[in-house]
Amino acid sequence: MGFMNLFKTVLRGNWGVHPADHKRPAADQPIRSLPLPPRLHLMLSQHVGAAARPVVLVGQKVKKGEVIAAAQGNISAPLHAPTSGIITAIGEITAPHASGLPGMAISLDCDGEDQWIDLDVPADPYAVSPAEIAQRVAAAGIVGLGGATFPSAVKLNLGRRSSIDTLLINGSECEPYLSCDDRLMRDRANEIVSGIRLMLIATGAGLAKVGIEDNKPEAIAAMREAAARFGEVQIVPVPARYPMGSDRQLIVELTGREVPSDARAADVGVIVHNVGTAFTVHDAVCRGRPLVSRLMTLNGAASAMPGNYLVPFGTLVSDLIAFTGGLKGEVAKYVMGGPMMGTVLPHARVPVVKGTSGILLLDAAEAAAMEPENCIRCGSCVKACPMGLLPLEMSARIRNDDLDGAVDLGLADCIACGCCAYVCPSHIPLVQYFYHAKGDLSARQRATLRTESTKKLAQSRQERLEREAREKAEAAARRRAEREAAAAAKAAADAAAKAEPLGETA
Repeated sequence: MGFMNLFKTVLRGNWGVHPADHKRPAADQPIRSLPLPPRLHLMLSQHVGAAARPVVLVGQKVKKGEVIAAAQGNISAPLHAPTSGIITAIGEITAPHASGLPGMAISLDCDGEDQWIDLDVPADPYAVSPAEIAQRVAAAGIVGLGGATFPSAVKLNLGRRSSIDTLLINGSECEPYLSCDDRLMRDRANEIVSGIRLMLIATGAGLAKVGIEDNKPEAIAAMREAAARFGEVQIVPVPARYPMGSDRQLIVELTGREVPSDARAADVGVIVHNVGTAFTVHDAVCRGRPLVSRLMTLNGAASAMPGNYLVPFGTLVSDLIAFTGGLKGEVAKYVMGGPMMGTVLPHARVPVVKGTSGILLLDAAEAAAMEPENCIRCGSCVKACPMGLLPLEMSARIRNDDLDGAVDLGLADCIACGCCAYVCPSHIPLVQYFYHAKGDLSARQRATLRTESTKKLAQSRQERLEREAREKAEAAARRRAEREAAAAAKAAADAAAKAEPLGETA
């Protein structure tokens, strides 16, 4: 066992942090639906993989649930109209990203009728084949709603290519401020369990375990009641610790299996989905409805009405704020997602997307950042790291432009959870170093792939030229041989003709 693997083994069980959760009062509010805004702006890239391709034209009238952008390639997802209305634009708007850079979107003016397309509902959803379940999930545009936004059907189809024995459902929701999964489990437990049963059919797994942090007793009780009749669905409380919601940590907690750094969960017989994803699978298969909205948390000291709202995709954050009573104070920072791993938004005129688990309206006190100081080598970051890494040593390598050294220390295993920066008494922005370095590493890997691709293309071209030259030479040789054979045959025929005796004359 190498030093790093031994080090990780020693640290196992001592990882993570316990930040103040700030989940109330939002978590205590019942689910509420947001009214339709006048216009929706639907980003074409709301998932991992290739962006969806528009299949509508400006001026076209669409119904709720109609496909307005098609998936491109194996890793992609279609986009559906969240309501009925008219397509008014296809162009760039500010993307929900800290950079403030634009992204392509389809703008839809809502007509207020909210008229659905005709929905295709199977007579018995639980008699549907695994392949058809995955196909319906893909057609519904469902992606991972825990934050990763990976197309869900791709993972469901792994059951036909890998030996999957356990389906894990992530209900931990360890990020501070967020409570949409908690609220969904409390209020929609039956639908979640239905989706889990469909996922079991699709993957071929015999067992599902739902991991819920033990600080959510109402959710645990509701899910246990909903799953009571189904022995294949187990509800398992897990310790309330950040980042318990990370796939690798949850897999270890619920199964005792570790996923190697160069492997996937499926390689150890496991697939992980989020409770929100399970709910949408139920909606897609049992009700025929595509993914057009999601439950998300609105929270933060500057929010007038914290809570969990069902929000149509494409709703601007500014519209969300307006519909929920406006602001209670000045917003110092808009965050999409949680405070640990979320994205700081440039302003409020950006749209909600499939991966939006929450919008945080943080005031100056919540958003305050401390000036970094020199490291005191206390080891707090090492103790907190859920991956058993050495954050201080990795950051030192990165500051010295030694990316290879950081990789040797496990940079690729870093999940950028922010635990190291959270516990650092010197306020060193460790996770920012890792974000930057992982970006550089990805760029280097892409460059390597491009170089390898160029080499392969050049090699392929050279092989093609050599093959064509051989084929040309062989063809020329065949033609020469054919000419020589024809000439020889002609010569033989001529010789035979000369050798024939002349016939007698009368």
